Amino acid sequence: MKLVVGLGNPGKEYQQTRHNIGWDVVSLVAKQCAAGRSKVKFEGELVEIAIASERTLLLLPHTYMNASGRSVRKACDYYQIPAENLLVICDDFQLSTGRLRMRAEGSAGGQKGLQDIIRQLGSEKWSRLRFGIGQPPPRWNTRDYVLGRFAKEELGLVKEAAQRAAEAVADWVQHGTEFCMNKYNADPHTETGEQT
Repeated sequence: MKLVVGLGNPGKEYQQTRHNIGWDVVSLVAKQCAAGRSKVKFEGELVEIAIASERTLLLLPHTYMNASGRSVRKACDYYQIPAENLLVICDDFQLSTGRLRMRAEGSAGGQKGLQDIIRQLGSEKWSRLRFGIGQPPPRWNTRDYVLGRFAKEELGLVKEAAQRAAEAVADWVQHGTEFCMNKYNADPHTETGEQT
């Protein structure tokens, strides 16, 4: 069984904000897989889907970003999901808008949700898909920026990237992290791309 977690904050005021892009991607996966009704479980919203006959759980923590690890740990403990079967999707303002970066492990890099998951699981050895939201403009407060919405001119790029991220989830379930790193870490808008 695989567990895919989309990070974000609950509540209407946070919908479609940059910080909720992980949540939006996982919701898109659920929609595309014609998922049934979600259940409120593990301090979050949980739905089960099948990707290429592989049983997959989608989790949207309702704990607010900074306490995401609590929800993730409860789900991992209950279903006895090993670290290699966990994928977390989150925003990253160190990446340009729409860039995707898959990693098999690593530090939180300042992302508070990832930081709490690392703390709760006691390990950095699980996959994460970072979704670029771009750098805050000069003199902008970082918190205001990540909790703001994408500019109109960014929406097309974000929608396209969200679709690629949803495809990356399906590929991760079927083919694993390394396959996804090779396929999705390149910049789709350059001729050669940059595999980082």
